Amino acid sequence: MKIVLWHGYLLGGTGSNVYTRQLAREWSRAGHEVVVLSQEPHPERYDVGGARTLRPDVGGLLPVFVLDRYAGYDVKLLQDCTRAELERWVEANAAAIRAELPAELVFCNHVLLGGAVGAASGAPYVVKAHGSELEYSLRGRPWLEAWGREALAGARAVVVGSAHIREVLAEVCGHVERVHEVPPGVDVEAWRPRPRARALAALLEEARRDPPNPGNANERLPDEGNAERLEAFLATTEPVVVYFGKLLENKGVQVLLEALPGVGARAVVVGFGDYRAELERLADPERTLFTGPFEHRHLVHLLALADACVVPSIFPEAFGMVAAEAAAAGCPPLVARHSGLAEIADGLEAEYPPHLRDLASFATGDANELREKLRALVSLGADDRAELRAAARRAAVERWSWASIAKRLLALGR
Repeated sequence: MKIVLWHGYLLGGTGSNVYTRQLAREWSRAGHEVVVLSQEPHPERYDVGGARTLRPDVGGLLPVFVLDRYAGYDVKLLQDCTRAELERWVEANAAAIRAELPAELVFCNHVLLGGAVGAASGAPYVVKAHGSELEYSLRGRPWLEAWGREALAGARAVVVGSAHIREVLAEVCGHVERVHEVPPGVDVEAWRPRPRARALAALLEEARRDPPNPGNANERLPDEGNAERLEAFLATTEPVVVYFGKLLENKGVQVLLEALPGVGARAVVVGFGDYRAELERLADPERTLFTGPFEHRHLVHLLALADACVVPSIFPEAFGMVAAEAAAAGCPPLVARHSGLAEIADGLEAEYPPHLRDLASFATGDANELREKLRALVSLGADDRAELRAAARRAAVERWSWASIAKRLLALGR
């Protein structure tokens, strides 16, 4: 069948960007004709299987939920755009979809503006609610809440990644028909346990391949000199804790930094965002390494070197993809127990041996509890450590693999 997969943003990074390219790859592998519409200027850098990629002309405007810098665009928060601006943007994207019809399915990311784009396309469409638009832009803004509700009314199906986002969708947009709960997927082939020596060599090789970034002027590129810095930082046998994701206050990295003293571990902090300077001020520079953003080609190796991956978000999360990816790599996640992250913790606990189940999560924002659980994690004996890693991997493979998720989503569109 022919599938048009619409995404209004880039393909690199995390969240809905990764979600889009993974779906494109899985559906293409299954033999479907897939067309990806996004604003990615360099789609050739990403594995989207055999999907064809197009970049609709949106006139330079990019409505977003969190302000970042996007070269060549007039970037505005969705709620700061006028209705006329947004309707022009929606029509430009819908026209690009119509040029690809007929198609058996149009799959659109985000309630707004994806739902509106799908509705304007005139084709059968499914909408994936990611949570960011609901929490950051729609909630508390009646005109956007109403528009979101209207856009979803005509959808063949609405997909949420967790029970938490189902609740948020109802709170923000009111009652919505045909809502289906399907978690995001993990590439369990890429994210897998690796021998330490091999993982370290591969990570350093990937870092050496990074493009130049003099003075770390481009926040979307890895920091300059990461290969040498990582090699020195990871040379000891001391336990390593990893955080990867956006460096925003809501992500709670400051809670991790507060918890670290007394744990007996060092931290690698991966990502970019407007809170980085403050986090660097809070961190112990001798025991914390900031790298800038990494792609999956780095992270699959870094996670194999880590003793734990902390997801300390203090703001609701739709699912907790970072934690699921770490679990697939055999790196035990330790997550703040709330929203979609609590569902990740539930999945881990179902696989963990009883005496280790309390090491899956900690109370949101509680640096003291995080410290105690990190201390317990990095102090595990060899047998318990191996058992925990295997159980985390098992939870990811059985619950969150992309192959099974892609099939479930496709069935909803039929």
